[in-house]
Amino acid sequence: MEKLKKVLPALVLLSVLLGLWSLIVVRSESAIFPTPWKVVTGTAELISDGTMFGHIAASLLRVGAGFLIAAAVALPLGLWMGRVTIVYRTLNPVFQILRPISPIAWIPIAILWFGIGDASPIFLIFISTVFPLVVQTATGVHSIEPRFLQAAENFGVPRWKLYVKVIWPAALPQVIIGMRISLGVAWLVVVAAEMIALRSGLGYMIIDARNAGNRYDLVVSGMIVIGLIGLLLDALMRRLEGLRSVRWRYAR
Repeated sequence: MEKLKKVLPALVLLSVLLGLWSLIVVRSESAIFPTPWKVVTGTAELISDGTMFGHIAASLLRVGAGFLIAAAVALPLGLWMGRVTIVYRTLNPVFQILRPISPIAWIPIAILWFGIGDASPIFLIFISTVFPLVVQTATGVHSIEPRFLQAAENFGVPRWKLYVKVIWPAALPQVIIGMRISLGVAWLVVVAAEMIALRSGLGYMIIDARNAGNRYDLVVSGMIVIGLIGLLLDALMRRLEGLRSVRWRYAR
């Protein structure tokens, strides 16, 4: 009952929005823009023939590959930058210059370097996620309370153990924030890349539906699926914040 009370306002708002959507389309007598029911039937059509799941899997695989490669590079580099001042002062200006560049601006370069296969969107996801992850990880290290590090040094903790037992757990809350932001950006980027250079994935599905007889019911269906998957990915990342290793820094 308590959970129902929490989600009830959102359900009411969604119901109102769906009602307005249907009313506007019917009143305007639009021959192109679909009603909610047409979107439902179009989605069912894509699910029944397996097309929807194929596109979802293609997009998720690209996001997963690019994000994992970025994390493998960014996390150790961010920890190193956070601990070594000269490394931070050397690399941080470069990352701060590259970080604001829109990932979409890298699309021509990605196609030039990697062609129009899966490597291009994976590279774009890597570029869009590695810089925020590096910066956020370094920020997490800088925000560690000095008394934690001083206590470890007083006990003669080896350097590798200092990273594993103190620095990494203390920086992890900030790292999780960086991962949430980066994963959201990655999901946006892969959809944009698929609209331009690929023949699979949710982005391609939307463009193909528009070109193949103006199937805007499938276009809206793809948009809704993208939003729902993005919400699910964010919820999964939020679950990480409840892990004991993440709460270590805030333990009472």
